[in-house]
Amino acid sequence: MAKPTHDNTAKRGGVLKSIEAIGNALPHPAIIFVILTALVVVISYFVAKSGLQVTYYDARQAKEVTIGATNMLSVEGLRFFFNSATGNFTGFAPLGTVLVAMLGVGVAEYSGLINASLKKLLSNVPASLLTAVVVFAGVMSNVASDAGYVVVIPLGAIVFAGAGRHPIAGLAAAFAGVSAGFSANLLVGTLDPLLAGITNEALKASGSDYTMLATGNFYFMFVSTFLLTILGTIVTERIVEPNLGPYTGEFKPDAEKLTAVENKGLRNAGVALVLFALLMAFLTVPQNAVLKEVDAAGKLNLNNFMHSGLIFMILLLFLIPGYVYGKATGKIKNTNDLVEAMTSAMKSMGGYLVLAFFAAQFVAFFGKSNLGTILSVEGAGFLERIGFKGIPLVLGFILISAFINLFMGSASAKWAIMAPIFVPMMMRLGLTPELTQVAFRIGDSSTNIITPLMSYFAMIVVFAKKYEKDSGLGTLISTMLPYSVVFLIGWAIMLIIWMLVGLPLGPGAALYM
Repeated sequence: MAKPTHDNTAKRGGVLKSIEAIGNALPHPAIIFVILTALVVVISYFVAKSGLQVTYYDARQAKEVTIGATNMLSVEGLRFFFNSATGNFTGFAPLGTVLVAMLGVGVAEYSGLINASLKKLLSNVPASLLTAVVVFAGVMSNVASDAGYVVVIPLGAIVFAGAGRHPIAGLAAAFAGVSAGFSANLLVGTLDPLLAGITNEALKASGSDYTMLATGNFYFMFVSTFLLTILGTIVTERIVEPNLGPYTGEFKPDAEKLTAVENKGLRNAGVALVLFALLMAFLTVPQNAVLKEVDAAGKLNLNNFMHSGLIFMILLLFLIPGYVYGKATGKIKNTNDLVEAMTSAMKSMGGYLVLAFFAAQFVAFFGKSNLGTILSVEGAGFLERIGFKGIPLVLGFILISAFINLFMGSASAKWAIMAPIFVPMMMRLGLTPELTQVAFRIGDSSTNIITPLMSYFAMIVVFAKKYEKDSGLGTLISTMLPYSVVFLIGWAIMLIIWMLVGLPLGPGAALYM
C-alpha cells in the first residue's frame, strides 16, 4: 500500500482520542501499577471472605485442583509483600531477556550499524511495502519465542522514522505483528508443541485415546500469517497513522546517504554475520549438534537452547557485526569503546527498570491472589452453561479466551485451565481438539496488545516514550486497540470460512470428529 499522507492539521479524534486522553490523564505508568496492585489486594480480601472456590482439572499438574482467592490483605499477604518484592523483580520474565539482548543491540546502535542497515533497507524496499514488511517480520519473529519484543518492535519505530513516517506507527505495526500475531507463523514455533502437550494431557484426563500432533494447527496458522500481515498493514495505514497525525517529536533520523566507509563497514558486518550464522548452524542443525540436549522423554532436541540460550545468541547476533562495523568505520577503536557502547545501552534502560519493578509486583500479586484462575474457570463455566453449538460455540469460545487474556497473561497457564474443560466438551459436540485449540489461540493472541498484564507491555511504553515523551498507557492502548479489534474479527471470520469449506487445520487434523 502507498505511504499515507497527512494534513498538517491532522489530529487524533473520536473514541480513540478519548481513550488516549483518559489513559494519559492517569498517573505515571509505574504509579498505575501500584494502584492496580492495591486494587488486587482489596478485591482479593472480599473474594476470599465470600468463600468462593473453583474446582478444575489442571492439565499441567495432571490432577484436579480446588482453589479459592488468597486474601492479600492479611498477615500472609504482608509477608508476601516484604519477602517476595526482590524476587518478583529479579524473576520478572522480560527483565533478563531485555537487558541481555540490549547489550548486543547497544553495540550495533552505538557503532552506527543499525542506522546504516536501515538506510540500505529503505533504499531497497518499496515504500508501498514497508508497512507489510514490518508487520510480517513481527509475526515471523515469534518462531524465536520472545525475541521479537526486544528486536523487531524498536526497529519498527526506527524504520518508519527513517522513511519520514511516524515512529509510533512503526512501533505499533511491529507490536501488532509480534504480540497480536503471536500464534501465526510460516514455521512450527515453540508455542505449538507446548499447547499441543497440554491438549493431549487434557484428552488423557478425559479418558480419550485421541492424540493431537504439534503440527495440528499448522495449515491454519500458515495462512493466518498472510491474513494478519494484510490486516496489520491496513490498520496501520488507514487508521493508526491518520489518527497519530504528523510526527512533531524530537527524534531525527540521519538522512545522509551512505559513505564509502559505511558501505565497507556494511560489507564487513555482512561477512561477520554470515560466519556467525554458519557457526550457529553447525552448533544447532546436525543430528548430534553441540547445543542439542536430551529431554525428559529421552529425545535429543533444542528445547533448552530455544528457552534459555536464544537471547544470548541474539546478543552475539548484534554485538559481533556491530563491533566489526564499528572497527571498519573507526567508531569503535578499542575495547573501551565496546564497553562504552554497552554502558550507553544500559543507561537508556533506567526508566524501564523502574517501571518493570512495579509491573513485576502487580503481576506477582495478581498471580498469588488466584483471581485470574478463578476468573478463567468461571468464564469457562459460563460459556459451557450457555449451550451453544457449532460456529456460535466456537465464536463464544474465542471471545471468552480474548477476555480472559486481559487478566491472565500466560498462554500455557490459561490453556492448562481451559483445555480440560473445553476440549472434551467440544469433542462431545463433534469438534476436534485441533479446532478448539485454534479458537483459543485466536482469542489469546488478539488481546495481548491492549492488556498491561502482558509482561512486555511496560517495555513497549518505555520504547514509545523515546519518540513521544508525553505518551503513556493511554497512547499505547488507544493506538493498539484497532489492531486488536480488527485481528479478532478478521481472524474469527477466517476460521468460520475454514469451517464452512471444511479445510484441514494441519496434517491429518480435521475440523469435525
